[in-house]
Amino acid sequence: MNPPVRLLVCDDHAVVRAGLLALLASAGDIEVVGEAGSGEEAVTLAARLRPQVVLMDLQLGSGIDGVEATRRITAEPDGPYVLVLTTFDTDADITRAIDAGATGYLLKAERPEELFAAVHAAAAGRTVLSPPVASRVMAQMRAPAPRLTEREQEILARLSEGLGNREIARALFISEATVKTHLGRIYDKLGVETRAGAVATAKERRLLR
Repeated sequence: MNPPVRLLVCDDHAVVRAGLLALLASAGDIEVVGEAGSGEEAVTLAARLRPQVVLMDLQLGSGIDGVEATRRITAEPDGPYVLVLTTFDTDADITRAIDAGATGYLLKAERPEELFAAVHAAAAGRTVLSPPVASRVMAQMRAPAPRLTEREQEILARLSEGLGNREIARALFISEATVKTHLGRIYDKLGVETRAGAVATAKERRLLR
């Protein structure tokens, strides 16, 4: 019989952690070796306790979030695998977590047996995605990246720096009216309606140089 999977649980809500610990204890072949209430604590305990898998929430209140904690944990040589367990399933959250090194991405609505199986899969280094997450990832991969012109790329870059229309116009030696026209085309191509949305989507789809 294989030894139980050594697991570290990170969630900033004590009640949620207690529920997870009780649930995981019922699995029989998973050993919770520690619990963390913040991203910083998860990084510290992962280095000290050497679990095989870290069960990571994304939203962790103050301090670093689950994505940054995942990045730091997985950057360590021979560090544990990170399995995200969250209520958030937006494209941006999924992309950031996977880019940070997460091995799996589960939603908290999953059944207990699915969670247990995912922990074991993660311990073996296998990728595990909740069905809705897998669908989103596939949709992202299939969707062609919008083609931005050189000028639209320049304006988007200035936008990401926080510049207003007048500042962008001065920086690129064009009129404010021209900037507005280009912004309208950028919004249409990215399927957004705001400056913040344009920047977030561009980062998510890696359109910013």
